[in-house]
Formats: sequence, structure tokens, C-alpha cells
Amino acid sequence: MAVVEQAQGEDLEIAGAGQLHYRLRQQSVLAAFGIEALRARDLDPMLQRATELCAEGMRSRFCKFLEYRADRDTLLVRTGVGWGPGVVGSTEMRTDMGSPAGFALQTGQGVISNHLDQEERFRTPQFMADHHIRRAINVLVEASGQRYGVLEVDSPDEGRFEEADLAFMQGFANLIGVAIERQEAERRLAEAVEHQQLLTREASHRVKNSLALVSAMLNLQKQEDDDPRVLRMLNDAQARIAAIAQTHDQLWRGERVGMVSLDDLACGIAHQLAEQAQNHQVHCDIEAIEMNADTAIPIGLMLTELLTNAIKYAYDEQGGAIDVSLHARDGQIVLTVRDHGQGLPADFDMKAASRHSLGMRMIASLARQLRGEVRFDDATPGTCATLTMPDPRE
Repeated sequence: MAVVEQAQGEDLEIAGAGQLHYRLRQQSVLAAFGIEALRARDLDPMLQRATELCAEGMRSRFCKFLEYRADRDTLLVRTGVGWGPGVVGSTEMRTDMGSPAGFALQTGQGVISNHLDQEERFRTPQFMADHHIRRAINVLVEASGQRYGVLEVDSPDEGRFEEADLAFMQGFANLIGVAIERQEAERRLAEAVEHQQLLTREASHRVKNSLALVSAMLNLQKQEDDDPRVLRMLNDAQARIAAIAQTHDQLWRGERVGMVSLDDLACGIAHQLAEQAQNHQVHCDIEAIEMNADTAIPIGLMLTELLTNAIKYAYDEQGGAIDVSLHARDGQIVLTVRDHGQGLPADFDMKAASRHSLGMRMIASLARQLRGEVRFDDATPGTCATLTMPDPRE
């Protein structure tokens, strides 16, 4: 009996780890789409990308965005993935409450239907039956206080959509709504600079709030698991989301719309990470350099990864000092993170470390994105990590 109970416990632990990875992946996908939605200029590519990423986050082959056409009182399959020829762009559905999508549109409530073939509430549209869809999950997309459409994920496989999946999709729907609002307003106010600035501030503020919701969801997950490795993964994910959110906060609050002051951004990130790291003292020497969001976001993420590494590995539990500096020199931007701890392992190799560490892979990827170079050197004592990149203002 003890052996059976032990095996059952191990199965539950494996299942829990798989579920955690699934939810972490959803948060990563949602954060990635938040950036793309803010940058998007054309509606159809953004909606198509939304269906692709939403399907990926839900581990499903089928996703569609149904646009509400008030003049015809129908829902048009405007974009989607997984569907056969002739579905996307031409198939329309009724908006009555006899289908999950119609119910979501009419009531504004998310809908989970895990057994469409047994449903007494809803009918299954013929094109979905042709694709052998067994279950569906729907959320309303609103823009400017109006019903704009429905985001739906479908699956022909057995299984269950859960309330946490509904929260993930609602996050997508909120970001789509924000992006639609911004694009519609941008078209209306293309020649009004002051209104365009107001639009950007509002969009940045809303995206920041959406990312704060993602961070809050990770906090809830942390309360349910006391495994140090799991908590470390959740803290890392939370730090990356916080770096992106702080950049959007600067976009909203800054005097020049679309520009971020790196001293405010970098010091804010450093202060936030230091608050979570007991016994560590982070000292900042950051030049007041203004950058656009496309450059500021990867710089903020790079600082998050380098500073997190120093906090994790430089010292023992007694902690220590970490120095962060960022300056413009001779047409280059130089970011350094230096500790005075135990130094690099004797056999440290960045390429080898990148194969085993998500953080190191992100550092290498961000350096390429910034057209820069990252170097790790012994600092006697400690380690000095340096990013050198071209100054985009030159």
C-alpha cells in the first residue's frame, strides 16, 4: 500500500509540474502578445497573430476571431488558425444565444463547453462539426465600450478547458480590445498630434495594467507551491514581466511620448529587484539617456537578467553589494553589472551556459537584438558583466 501511495504521489507531483509549466508558458505568450499588440499598426495582422499565439498558449490547433457585424447581426470568422479552406474570411454565424460564441457576445460572459456533442444549451455550427470540434471556450472582445467580437479556441481532442484558461483568454481579449481602440483612434486622430500623444499614453497605461494582472496571477501561483525551484522560476518570470511593465509605465508618464528615460527605467528595475533580495545592496550610476521603447524594452530585460544572475550566484546568504552603471561613450551604450562575490566558475563558457540556462539564452538573444556584445569577466573579486551596443541616437 505504501508503494502505491508513493507512486500516486509521484504521479501527482509530475502532473503538477506539467500544469505549472503550462501556466508559465501561457503567461509568457500573453506578455509577448502585449508587446506586439502595442506596436501593431494594421488590424488584420494583429488579429491573425492573436489567434496564432492564443492557440499556442492553449495547446490547440484551432482558434478564431469572430468579428461582430451589427448591420448583418452576424459573427464573421475574420482570422483564425487550423481551419480548412473557405472558412476564414467568409463563414458567418448567427449571434443568438444558441451557440457558445453567440452566448458570449450577448451576455459578455466567458463560456466553456467541454462536451459540445452532449450540449443541450448550444448547437454546434456545421463548419465546426466538419472539423470534429468537441469543445470550445469563448470570451467577448470589447473596444471603446462596444461589442467588437468574440475570441474562441476550439479542440477536437478529449480533455477539459478550465477557469484558468478562461482568465488567460480574457487577458488576450483585453489586449486585443486595447489595440483595436488605439488603432481606431489613431485613424481618427492621425493629424492631431496632441490626441495621438494622449492615445499612446492611454495604451501604455492599459498594457502596463494588463501586465500587472499577469504578475498578480503569478503571485497567486507562488502561494500554492513552496518548491524552491518552482518559486525561483516564478520569480524570474515575474521579474521579466515587471521590466516590460515598467517600460510601458515610463511611456505613459514621460514628457515625450514614445520615449523612455533609461535612468528612471534602470533604477526602477534595480530598486524592485533589490527589494526582493534580502541583504543585497544595489547601487546605480545611470546616465539620463532617452530611448524609444523598441530599444528601452530589451535594455530593461537585459538589466533584469544580469542583475538577477548577480543576486542569485555572487554571494552566499549574507548577500553583498552590486553596482549597476549605464553610460553613453564614443557612440556606444555601455551597461555594466558588477558584484564583489565569489566570481565566475573556472570552466565558465557563455555558449555552453546558453544551452542549459534560459536566462543565458535570453541574454544572448537580447544582445543580438540590440546589435551588441555581452562579456563576463573576473573582477577580482567578483564578476563584471558588460553589454556594449551601438548608440541608436548616433
